[in-house]
Amino acid sequence: MDDLQAGVSGTIEVEVVDGSTVVRLAGEIDADLRAQASDSMGIALMHGLPIVVDAERATFADSSGVAFVLQLYMASREAGIPVTLRDPHHVLRDVLHAVHIGSLAGPDEDDGWD
Repeated sequence: MDDLQAGVSGTIEVEVVDGSTVVRLAGEIDADLRAQASDSMGIALMHGLPIVVDAERATFADSSGVAFVLQLYMASREAGIPVTLRDPHHVLRDVLHAVHIGSLAGPDEDDGWD
């Protein structure tokens, strides 16, 4: 049974796919996932590969969820690792643009960003 169906509010998973480290966010990304976020960040950075934050299955992100993505972005930037955000439902993108961190969110879909 999927974690989201089992009553878990959200998940953060990390896997290497086609030469990139993909950090998958699903469900509600909030303070309940603080330990999972910390572990995921360490694993993602350890690989040293370009990072894709995939928020396609995310339904909500509170300030803790946004902080996780920002911390991952800043740590990756310090390590010289590129980070992109895949957020077709704008769960994170709108908040990042609102706080003027648009460089992480990327251009709007009209500009061809996935």
